[in-house]
Amino acid sequence: MICLVALLAALCCVSLFYVSKRLDYVPFHPEHLVEAISVVAAFSFMVIAMFAVARFSFGYVVGLHLFTMMAGFLWINTFSKYAYDHQLARISAIASFLAFLAPAIVTFSRFKRHFELSEPALDRVLLTIEIMALITLLAASRYNFRLVSLERIYEFRQEIEFPAPVRYAIGIFLSALLPFAFASHLERRRLKRAALPLILMLAFYPITLSKLALFAPALLLWLRLLVSIFDARAAAILSLLLPLAAGLVLTNLAPVGPSGLPEAYFAAINIRMFAIQSSALDIYNSFFSTHPHTYFCQISALKLVIACPYDVPLSVVMQNTYTMGYMNSSLFATEGVASVGLWLAPAAALACGTVFALANYVSSRLPPRFILVSSGLMPQILTNVPLATSMLTHGLAILLALWWITPRRISETQRTSAT
Repeated sequence: MICLVALLAALCCVSLFYVSKRLDYVPFHPEHLVEAISVVAAFSFMVIAMFAVARFSFGYVVGLHLFTMMAGFLWINTFSKYAYDHQLARISAIASFLAFLAPAIVTFSRFKRHFELSEPALDRVLLTIEIMALITLLAASRYNFRLVSLERIYEFRQEIEFPAPVRYAIGIFLSALLPFAFASHLERRRLKRAALPLILMLAFYPITLSKLALFAPALLLWLRLLVSIFDARAAAILSLLLPLAAGLVLTNLAPVGPSGLPEAYFAAINIRMFAIQSSALDIYNSFFSTHPHTYFCQISALKLVIACPYDVPLSVVMQNTYTMGYMNSSLFATEGVASVGLWLAPAAALACGTVFALANYVSSRLPPRFILVSSGLMPQILTNVPLATSMLTHGLAILLALWWITPRRISETQRTSAT
């Protein structure tokens, strides 16, 4: 396990070297190479032991994703072209991650709950999820439906406007409820029924023009394959390590620039899935070194009661300032750097970590493979958007509630009913 996590950190840095040949805001300077390696190695050394001794949990999986993002930031920070206090940002980032991970990987002994769904009740919940997802698809299709290639989605995506209820429903069903339904059917060995949530997720692509919708079924199947071969901790690590390594292999088969499948894969995985999140933290550090902090006013409900220096979402602020796209970022950038600044960012990260301790608590009686697959999209979402957005817009809070009432012996309910 230690070797796998160490290899993951190393591959992140190697990948960023290749990314620097494609993106000018992910720089590389040979004269700072030793410093960058030393910083990432020291950070990894502090963290790897925590991953090695921790038991599997949802917080463990999220921690791995955020670990790759933070290792990437520390690498980029060493070469950054933006003007901010790089040393303070580096110390704050390391302290924030350690403060987050300490509670996030805490697991709990099994306990007796006073309520959990019966098998018929779980059947009704899953059927309701699928019917409501279909209704959401039909409602959303009234506002947009285009079959376009990945290369052209950005030509149309900014034109898409859904009413708020439809927009929230799309995020919740795609990110939380349909993966939960898929994992539940698999645990109960209903393989044909498990295909329906995957089809519904894929059907969101021409409506949202979202890569998440297009690749979500493949990601969930990938996780299920890994967890059927390896234990849950190894599967979680390999789910990141293997795609990252594949991108490095493929990028050496093609020259720099848009040139076929190898470069397209590298752009989708190594750049979009890994590098952009790390770079976003670098950019947020730059912006908020000279601009007022939000003090959490980016949360819509709080903006109604407290003054906010920004009238538009932070992603729009970043686009208007840096013109590199509408860049959201993780809890370390948003709840941390943007909200309270570098000095208080570790405290904000600690508070966020306790949310994942709660998630571990409500899911502690469930099979690890079920947790990994039913939350399959959440870790990637959490590296791209704030925790508050994940809880509400993407349905993480609902997923935790479902875990709390899911039968502990979910994998045995189908077999029990057949006897």
